[in-house]
Amino acid sequence: QVQLVESGGGLVQTGGSLRLSCAASGSISSFNAMGWYRKALGKQREVVAVITSGGSTNYADSVKGRFTISTDNTKNTVYLQMNSLKPEDTAVYYCNAARVIGFFQKRYDYWGQGTQVTVSS
Repeated sequence: QVQLVESGGGLVQTGGSLRLSCAASGSISSFNAMGWYRKALGKQREVVAVITSGGSTNYADSVKGRFTISTDNTKNTVYLQMNSLKPEDTAVYYCNAARVIGFFQKRYDYWGQGTQVTVSS
C-alpha cells in the first residue's frame, strides 16, 4: 500500500513563502504523475500543480509564476514551493500520486492526509 505523508504547512502572512513536502513510501518514479491539490472551505478540491514522470509540469492559472513543483527521486519526495502567497491560497493541500495501468489505462490515485496552509491578510 502506498503511503504519502505531507509536511510543511502552516500559517504565513500575505506575500510569504512555504515549501510543502510529500514523502512517499515507495519509489515515486513508479508513478505516472505526482501532484498537489487543495481544498478550501466551501469549495471543491482543485488541482494546483502536477509533474509527470517525464518531468513535464502543469499549474493552475491561479498559481502560475508563484508555485513550483519538483521532485527528488533519491528521497522519493515531491515538493511544492509556494511564493507570494495570498489569502485565497488558504486551503488543505493534498499530495497525489497517480498510476495508470493496463490496456484500458485504468487510473489509480493515492492521497496523503493533507496539510493546512493558512495565509493571513
